[in-house]
Amino acid sequence: MKKLVAILLVVLAVPAIFLSCKKKPGDVIMLNYSIFFPPTHGQCKAGELWAKEIEDKTDGRVKINIYPGGTLVKAEDTFTGVEKGVSDIGMSCFAYTRGRFPIMEAVDLPLGYPDGKTATKVANEFYKAMKPKALDSVKVLLIHAHGPGLLHSVKPLKTLADLKGLKIRSTGLSSKIVKALGAIPVAMPQPETYEAVQKGVVDGTFGPIETLKGWKHAEVIKNTTDCPDIGYTTAMFVVMNKAKWDMLPDDVKKVFEDVSAEWVDVHGKKWDELDGEGRSYTKEKGNTIIKLAPEENAKWVAAVQGIINDYIKEVKAKGLPGDKAVAELKKLIAEYRKK
Repeated sequence: MKKLVAILLVVLAVPAIFLSCKKKPGDVIMLNYSIFFPPTHGQCKAGELWAKEIEDKTDGRVKINIYPGGTLVKAEDTFTGVEKGVSDIGMSCFAYTRGRFPIMEAVDLPLGYPDGKTATKVANEFYKAMKPKALDSVKVLLIHAHGPGLLHSVKPLKTLADLKGLKIRSTGLSSKIVKALGAIPVAMPQPETYEAVQKGVVDGTFGPIETLKGWKHAEVIKNTTDCPDIGYTTAMFVVMNKAKWDMLPDDVKKVFEDVSAEWVDVHGKKWDELDGEGRSYTKEKGNTIIKLAPEENAKWVAAVQGIINDYIKEVKAKGLPGDKAVAELKKLIAEYRKK
């Protein structure tokens, strides 16, 4: 009889133990994630998959709500929004707050990035090597960067003379490229570009070819000047509010770091996939891709060369290692080209 009673007590205790171990609603860590890309863009979708992977690998202890298209904070306000806790996590471009991240701006220089995967790998390795203090106010989860920035325009542009006096949308250091090529840079976040081109506010834009599909620019832009030898990139951050990061349990922090390290490749590969789609999409629209003549290409390369020297000089004047930054980037690009 005593044995039967003992068995019954064990049987009754199991459900109680199970219920006590179940996750309570208050135990779920709720976070919001502001992404400046529109919800249809491949990089927004990559960000959503990143969030889902973290939710899955924490067994639902973390729930991340996505706010795409700058609906929570605008693209240019994303970093400050994360610092202040308006958004817990944010994805946007360093270039949208020019001058705030002088070391990271080196990544955007026209160093001839061959593709998005290389640019993304280089950007992450560069951040780890340089450890810029301008990012100490947040937790950096990962950085990604697009394939070579090209010139997209309403009218065909085949020579430097064709660019003279034209207004070209650009951001960060790409505005200096525009100026070096003889055009007029117009600072503008990506979400505003379509309407600006459509209304004639600008004559074109500098950016990766993926924008022709990802941002629907091929609907209003009819020509692309393929100039990869002056290929710059735009580095994009995924950062988290420092206080929120510090509050996370250690095992949850590890999930964030592991998944973010994995997503460096995911974002890099996605950029290359999107570039391919953008090239195909603009061709389907009947638009033209212009390849520079060799002698003209040499002129474009020479025209932007001073930008790198000027960057080094300006950053060193602020007491920062601009020369070391450029040397590190050139070394990393060369290494990843070999791989």
